Amino acid sequence: MALLLAGTALAAPLSSHAQTVANSTPPGVVAPGTATTMPAISDPQTTGAVSTDDLSPASDEDLIRLNRREPTIDGLRTRIDPDEERATGVRIGTFTLRPEIGETLNHEWRKDGDTKQNRGYLETGIRGTLTSDWSRHALTVTGAGVIQNNISGEGEEEPRADIHAELRLDLWDETIARLRAGYSFYREDADDPNAISNAKTQSGVNTYRLGAAIERDFGLIRGSVGLDLERQTYGNVELENGTTLSVEDRNRNSGTVTARVGYEMSPALIPFIEAAVGRSIYDLRQDTLGFERSYQSYATRGGLEVDFGEKLNGEIALGYETYSFEDDRLSDVSGLSIDGRLDWSPQRGTDVLFGLSTGLNPSTTAGDSGSIDYTLLNLITHEMRSDLVARLSNTLIIRKYPSDNRSSDETTWRTGAGLTWDMNRYLALTGDVSYERTVRDVGDPTDITRVGVGLVLRR
Repeated sequence: MALLLAGTALAAPLSSHAQTVANSTPPGVVAPGTATTMPAISDPQTTGAVSTDDLSPASDEDLIRLNRREPTIDGLRTRIDPDEERATGVRIGTFTLRPEIGETLNHEWRKDGDTKQNRGYLETGIRGTLTSDWSRHALTVTGAGVIQNNISGEGEEEPRADIHAELRLDLWDETIARLRAGYSFYREDADDPNAISNAKTQSGVNTYRLGAAIERDFGLIRGSVGLDLERQTYGNVELENGTTLSVEDRNRNSGTVTARVGYEMSPALIPFIEAAVGRSIYDLRQDTLGFERSYQSYATRGGLEVDFGEKLNGEIALGYETYSFEDDRLSDVSGLSIDGRLDWSPQRGTDVLFGLSTGLNPSTTAGDSGSIDYTLLNLITHEMRSDLVARLSNTLIIRKYPSDNRSSDETTWRTGAGLTWDMNRYLALTGDVSYERTVRDVGDPTDITRVGVGLVLRR
């Protein structure tokens, strides 16, 4: 479920299909196997070593784990405020590198029905951003990694890593091309519906991404088209009896083509329509239970981009998504989709994020297709003083299965609060606390409480 990392993980803007965060469910945003290309919203329940802006996943039912999605091919502008950088960074030719490294001491209490478990663990995190300073074009590379080491009690360690690069090419006549590449790793959470019940260590999930898009302004009309490719592989599961179990039947390749047309009513308001067609092909024609799980995906959306400067910007879209499987025994998964992100600054020093995402979590249960996962996120950061920042976050993840599936629906809610004190421009002290509860239609609920304190070193 939600990782305890330092800092605050934010989401990328809206786009369409490809593949799910949240440590859990990091994610996510964001459960494993989500098959859309909308950027996932990362889990804000961070405690500890390092900011997790670029961890996905895969997250996962955890928002970090909700599969990372690429930025909107229409290129929704994101704000970059140089004043927010506490450290100056390292100049490398025409690039600036801003690294962070942190160490956090955490404790976790977990309750599954009548079963209780707790652990203490150290979390080491490293993060960095590399940005170009060119008069034309731009390259941005972000990366983050986390390693956990238990020092007391019992509980599965949750390593995770993510790296993402985007090259923006300023071509001609209001035409922009974007090339993207990325990699992420996370360990599947024991609470995920697809996890192995008698496992000592769950599968490690590797996701590789490539993407390309071209955008063009035709006066008041904006047009864009993009292609996203993704490969997801699952490592072996270590069982409690010491043997290993291969889950390679879950390995798959996905591709999605997305097109968008927008109309500029004003520089601040741009309504748009978007359509996406995707295909996901598993390495093995049939899984170990004899089901052909390769599928096609279709999506249409209509939405609105808003840009009122620093006060309010983002986009939101409503639509409908369908996933059709090759095996006639697997029912189609369809439903309403709502995706978007809004950044609001009601006053200087206070920032509010609202995020929503929709994605598919393919099932591994015999006869079950999978679920549509809806993730809603609210994150508030407030500068209490110039060197003291408070954070408050809430996340709701709703997992809905088709009526003829045997798997039960479930809802996860998590809330967290934290403080970051900048002792100087290079060193910060962090403290976080979070609570998470998962309720299932069938089965016992799960409750997780975490606290952590750590130091972050910046350059």
